[in-house]
Amino acid sequence: MPKYVIEREIPGAGKLTPEDLNGISQKSCSVLSELGPQVQWVHSYVTDDKIYCVYIAPDEASVLAHAEKGGFPANSVAEVKTIIDPTTAE
Repeated sequence: MPKYVIEREIPGAGKLTPEDLNGISQKSCSVLSELGPQVQWVHSYVTDDKIYCVYIAPDEASVLAHAEKGGFPANSVAEVKTIIDPTTAE
């Protein structure tokens, strides 16, 4: 199943409290339950003004449906073509 990286522009994201992040996570999981097991949230990276999320989904439309139903921005959605890390150099 394809993997996607979603860029969400959220000004002040890096200043969100643990309680804020908990609420966002709960909302995301609730929407994922509605969409069914084909859309999976892997993890997210929170930076100063953006959150980068990694999802497994059958297609980009499923990722966008999650964003729309959850009220989350999805400023950019990119399908991961391959993953590299330091072991790729070996």
